Amino acid sequence: MEKLKEKLSQAGLTGNESKAYLELLKNEELTANDLSKKISTDRTLTYTILNNLIEKGLVSHIIKQNKKFFKAEKPENLMNPIKQKQFFITDLIKELNKIQASPSNKYEIKVFEGKEGLRTLMHLILKYKKFVSFGGTGRAYDSIYEAQALVKIMKKGDFLGKIIINEKYRGHEVTKHPVVETKYSNTKSEATTVIFGDYVSIHLLTEKPLIILIKNKEIAESYYNHFQELWKIAKD
Repeated sequence: MEKLKEKLSQAGLTGNESKAYLELLKNEELTANDLSKKISTDRTLTYTILNNLIEKGLVSHIIKQNKKFFKAEKPENLMNPIKQKQFFITDLIKELNKIQASPSNKYEIKVFEGKEGLRTLMHLILKYKKFVSFGGTGRAYDSIYEAQALVKIMKKGDFLGKIIINEKYRGHEVTKHPVVETKYSNTKSEATTVIFGDYVSIHLLTEKPLIILIKNKEIAESYYNHFQELWKIAKD
């Protein structure tokens, strides 16, 4: 139960809110007085906690025989603040894109660090539904917890990927998905190159993730042509 309280705290509830919500989940319905006894808080504080949970959509109440009874709402409502923030940020992005200056150069070079940079890359690849890659290690798949969820999205979206991965990673989880066609090479490489759309990404995941993202049509086409030659000689 303590672990659940910690997780609820990470999801945005206070310690007392977590205790109250868990107690209400275990019971069909409780009065504020009964709940205060169960979670060892005074009645005034308990009402404050319940009002906060009601505002978050996690608790509702009914009146029976002139008494107010409180009950827990479905845990899925924990997602409400996230959904509200997502809608807000989506609209904000549209407004910011309207004022963003168009790049004067025919190329873009960006450098990302950390797992958030890796997530940015993954979600960008998803928009193109096709990628090729060489120097693969499987570390990108291992590094972020939502990798399996991203693969499910790929399956639904007619996604297709081709990767050339080192022979020592044969049998890695990333090679088992039908959305990815895999061949093998004995070339030693810690850096992975991914080509998709007009982008070339080079990422190194030995320690802190480092991603170099280049956007240029000619460079992407050149790298893709090199990949095609490598694909011909790579082993099944």
